[in-house]
Amino acid sequence: MSTVTEPQGAPLLAVDGLNAWYGAAHILHDIGLEVRRGEVVALMGRNGAGKSTTLKSIMGLLPSRVGRLQFMGHAIDRLQPYQIARLGLGYVPEDRRVFTELTVRENLMTGRQAERVWPDGGAGLNWSLDAVLELFPNLADMQHRQAGTLSGGEQQMLTVARTLMGNPFVLLLDEPSEGVAPLIIEQMAEMILALKARGASVLLSEQNIHFAAWVSDRAYVLEKGQIRHTSTMAALQDNVQIRQAYLAL
Repeated sequence: MSTVTEPQGAPLLAVDGLNAWYGAAHILHDIGLEVRRGEVVALMGRNGAGKSTTLKSIMGLLPSRVGRLQFMGHAIDRLQPYQIARLGLGYVPEDRRVFTELTVRENLMTGRQAERVWPDGGAGLNWSLDAVLELFPNLADMQHRQAGTLSGGEQQMLTVARTLMGNPFVLLLDEPSEGVAPLIIEQMAEMILALKARGASVLLSEQNIHFAAWVSDRAYVLEKGQIRHTSTMAALQDNVQIRQAYLAL
């Protein structure tokens, strides 16, 4: 496995020896990764590589998982998903899960959490409704529409925006570019870069190397539930052998 010099500073999210199962099927094998402040990290791999399972396991959504998981100095491997969310870890699932009978605005308000402060005393990324709608202007124009009437891409944006209302320090983002229009992909990329500029961190699951390269600093490449390669995103782009072995369709 290739290695890369890590940025300075303690990681906000640290995962070590993560294993996970679906029933008797052993899906993740000793996953280890780190995400630091203001960093965008991509989990790359083909369908079935274990990317989404990794995010779900970190968030506590898979009961059959073991490993050492630290977030903001807290051990989270024995916590429930709602407890992890309250610490400031946000999760955007691939299947969106909006409240279809509620309006866009009502969906956003369901995600609202109290303001946060960084451990060093600095103000956290505290999102007001107006700030979120400014980041997603499409949603501002349709905030009184029922969420079930939105397109798939618009629902994806709504799910991200709702998660931001929880003021996360780190955002787990599952397949943000899959199945959405190019314009939505561009808006997603701009959103991720805006979060990074404000000091937030993102761990995203992604197959699209062009999208990942647009927004990411580093990458972990998964195959059959194991990390096969770790490098900067730029180094991964230049590594034809790794891309053909683990990312090519």
